[in-house]
Amino acid sequence: MSYAEITARIHETCQQLGRAEGSVHLIAVSKVQPQDRVHAVLAAGHRLFGENYVQEAQAKWPAFRAEFGPVAVHMIGPLQTNKAKAAVELFDAIHTVDRPSLAEKLARLAQERGKSPAVFVQVNTGAEPQKAGILPETVDDFIATVRTMDLPLQGLMCIPPEAEDPAPHFAMLAQIAARNGLSGLSMGMSSDFEAAIAHGATHIRVGSAIFGARTYA
Repeated sequence: MSYAEITARIHETCQQLGRAEGSVHLIAVSKVQPQDRVHAVLAAGHRLFGENYVQEAQAKWPAFRAEFGPVAVHMIGPLQTNKAKAAVELFDAIHTVDRPSLAEKLARLAQERGKSPAVFVQVNTGAEPQKAGILPETVDDFIATVRTMDLPLQGLMCIPPEAEDPAPHFAMLAQIAARNGLSGLSMGMSSDFEAAIAHGATHIRVGSAIFGARTYA
């Protein structure tokens, strides 16, 4: 598959569902991808990318932004509290706010800087013990707490369990967002983004389908 094919599928899916043009934002997940592959997608005109690691993003994006101008980069991987300062300086949005200590640190940094990346609360819809995220039964309280911190809370994010149908998890996230008055839904990846769009996704995170398989060292 290619970047052009993915964007065409998103367009077709939105048309079929009656979704407005531009209502679904494609986050091209460029983590652990060779520079030339990322460069090619930038050259094709794409300007929204996702990264999992602060250090990798720090090494990659200043040069690309110098060459291509403004590029939005979103943090979509786990964020250690001790890397929060670097993250808020680099990223336009953080999709993985998953615990009170991280929210508190981001709020302090926002007060110091006078601005903040958009934030999404990560919800562990499958209640998987090995996975980060706020449990569904406590997420309403956590959202209320984040709102008292004056952070720019944009929405929710989830990663459904690998072995399960993702659709019920997308539906759950949409229901949580609706009852909390949140419009942003970061959900759906290479294998299931069309189902995510059908359940109201505003941000889909697609990597290997655009760039090809990753090779980890």
